[in-house]
Formats: sequence, C-alpha cells, structure tokens
Amino acid sequence: MARKPAKMYRQVKGQAYTRREYTGGVPNNRILRYHMGNRKAAEAGEFEVILEMTVDNAVQIRHTALESARMVSNATIREAAGEMGYALRIHKYPHNILRENKQATGAGADRVSQGMRLSFGKNVGTAARVPKNDVVVSVHTSPEFYSEARDSLRKAGMKIPSPTTIRVKKGHEELRELGLI
Repeated sequence: MARKPAKMYRQVKGQAYTRREYTGGVPNNRILRYHMGNRKAAEAGEFEVILEMTVDNAVQIRHTALESARMVSNATIREAAGEMGYALRIHKYPHNILRENKQATGAGADRVSQGMRLSFGKNVGTAARVPKNDVVVSVHTSPEFYSEARDSLRKAGMKIPSPTTIRVKKGHEELRELGLI
C-alpha cells in the first residue's frame, strides 16, 4: 500500500491521540535536531535579529514536513552565515499519532476488506498540531545575514502545509539603519 497524501492529515479535527503506550509500532520521529548553529550565542542574546516563521491557519504538520523544512532552511542560512553566524530552532514536536484504516483495492478487494468494521487503524506517522499564528521555525542572526535568513524561512515555508508569515521579532532598528526594511 502506498502512503496516503499529507493533505489527508493536515486538518486539525478530533481529539489529539498521543498515548504511545497503548499503540505498538509508532514510526520513529524523522526530525534529527531541533537546534542548529550557534545555540550558546542565541541563548546569551548576542544576535541582534530574530526572525520567526508562523502559520496562518491551524494545521497538523507531519514529522517529515518539519524535517524537510529544517533541512532546507539550515542549508540556506549555513551557506551564507557560516556555522557560528546563526542559530536556527524548530519550535514544534510531533506528538500526535496518525492512524490509517487501510482499504484493499483492486480485483477481489470486496472479499478482503472489512470496511468500517474494527476501523481503529494502524500507525502511519506522527504530526505536530500547530494553532493559528504560532511559531514553527525561528532564526537568530546578525543584520548582515538578514536577507539570507528571510530567504531560508521562505524556503522552509514551502514545506509546511499552510500559508506562512515571516516576522521580525527583534532587530527592527538595526535593519532600518542598514536600509534592509
């Protein structure tokens, strides 16, 4: 059976299902790291600019989409700012377990499939439930790498199943002085 499209899981509906001890065989989380770059400088407040990517709608984001957003944004900003010139953080963890009631298709499927009988479903992945206007990814950097950081978040937004907005949380004055805003 092929994996179903992610659009089937992006709407937030029903109760969140997070109890892993009741279900066996939950697939592993694909997200490798949640903090990249110079984390110590970000915690110390050494970066003058903080950019945040928020979602415009309430949405469920699959763990594979979060990982691909992390990979593309990290590669883009690391290429410009170097290993110590930024700090990138993924703010959401995929707790919600996604289940799928597999249906047989093709010749003879009516004898194999049970329809909605015992339709609890098998675990197919995990997702993060994100409310509207909540931060998914943030980048801390210096003003000279502002445009690259913004571009990295724009690319990461392409991987998220909702329209996204990029906001400058800190560093408005520095960016105006440089003429970047």
